[in-house]
Amino acid sequence: MAYILALDQGTTSSRAILFNEAGTIAAVAQHEFEQFYPGAGWVEHDPTEILTSQLSCAVEVLGKVGARPRDVAAIGITNQRETVIVWERATGKPIYPAIVWQDRRTAGRCAALRESGVEETVSSKTGLVLDPYFSATKVGWILDNVTGARARAERGELAFGTVDSWLIWHLTSGQRHVTDVTNASRTLLFNIVKGEWDPELLGIFGIPESMLPRVVWSSEKVGEVTTTLGLGGAAIAGIAGDQQAALFGQLCWGAGEAKNTYGTGCFLLQNIGGTFARSKHRLITTVAASAQKRLEYAFEGSIFIGGAVVQWLRDNLKLIGSSSEVEALAASVPDTGGVVFVPAFVGLGAPHWDAHAGGLLIGLRRDTKPGHIARAALESIAFQVADVLKAVESETGTPLGALRVDGGASVNNLLMQFQADMLGVPVVRPQVTETTALGAAYLAGLATGFWAGPEELRVKRQGDVRFEPKMDPGERAERLGRWQRAVERAKGWGE
Repeated sequence: MAYILALDQGTTSSRAILFNEAGTIAAVAQHEFEQFYPGAGWVEHDPTEILTSQLSCAVEVLGKVGARPRDVAAIGITNQRETVIVWERATGKPIYPAIVWQDRRTAGRCAALRESGVEETVSSKTGLVLDPYFSATKVGWILDNVTGARARAERGELAFGTVDSWLIWHLTSGQRHVTDVTNASRTLLFNIVKGEWDPELLGIFGIPESMLPRVVWSSEKVGEVTTTLGLGGAAIAGIAGDQQAALFGQLCWGAGEAKNTYGTGCFLLQNIGGTFARSKHRLITTVAASAQKRLEYAFEGSIFIGGAVVQWLRDNLKLIGSSSEVEALAASVPDTGGVVFVPAFVGLGAPHWDAHAGGLLIGLRRDTKPGHIARAALESIAFQVADVLKAVESETGTPLGALRVDGGASVNNLLMQFQADMLGVPVVRPQVTETTALGAAYLAGLATGFWAGPEELRVKRQGDVRFEPKMDPGERAERLGRWQRAVERAKGWGE
């Protein structure tokens, strides 16, 4: 039997998922890896652990179904996006840990750039805002803080990439240094109007052009695996940043269609078609994955702490032993008992973009129980999504008919029902919730003829689960108002 292998490299774990011709999951392998917090607001990964965990998953998932490399029709790769790695071209060894998209160490650098007056130039070309979230200032930090790095980069000895580039470099034994348009669009260095690396942006951020990968389309053959780890000869044919892959996997291929992914963070994307447009409400414009080898765009609202708030309850407060226990704990109480939780652990993303905001837990009383805190944590995810969707609707002037959802936390029925209640529109969850990996698989399968075309994928779509809003509009307004007051108190906390 033939399969598409999706390598889904996330923020807290690496996964490999095999999809069959029907577009359903045949097998899954997953390995978590360590998170490092060397300073306040700093988040790092070990690039070698990212690579080894991902390769181990790939070998393991093939073994689960007894598949061989010849059974893999193509490989699709999806990844945590803005995380940056700089490595030696000669050896393939990283010169510094991966600086993760959540990292805030360059907030001062971003503020200085804003004060210098370049933000309009940057935004008009990239669709992004000057924020530590994106890749460029992270790369600059490595060049300025690792001894000899800038000189080596200027001599052409160093390569830069987001995680997709890092994986492909090693899968192809250093023969292919590439990234796709969706990942390139997250760097602050790629002109998404022209579809190319931009010399002016490289100058603004001080990044030598020699470090950059070649930009390819999200759905095309870019090389073959040359490693001897059980994947040799398999074609790499799909690449997309995790959120664009999820948008594609949710079949949001037409303007106006939107999805939200509940992962470590939450990311709401709305397809806006083939014409670049800038947001008036502090959303960002990003390149959407396409199987047509053309530039398409989406508005995006990025929430930094989504499912990560559940991990925080598990690892920091020890309220639960595993993430799967949070729903039962939250359901042990009928409501939050007045507790409101703003999980701004690494600042606030869209639509606030406040790098100095701090986490806030208020409304505690003598009778507050762990269940109240757990429920408030889950509700905080839905509140943040409601903030972003309000901004999206302000762009288009047309309310969404429904929100398509996916990602790990979307299996939490309590959260999905509360989400529908806070939005006042249905929330639609597909049977296959791993739409990030599914989108990467779709892109690879379409590039190799595994699937004949997009319409075949629509036909194969399986039944969805719908959550209809049940909350009284007055109660919804009161709850949203309480949330907004808490958010205002959290802003600027660390200044």
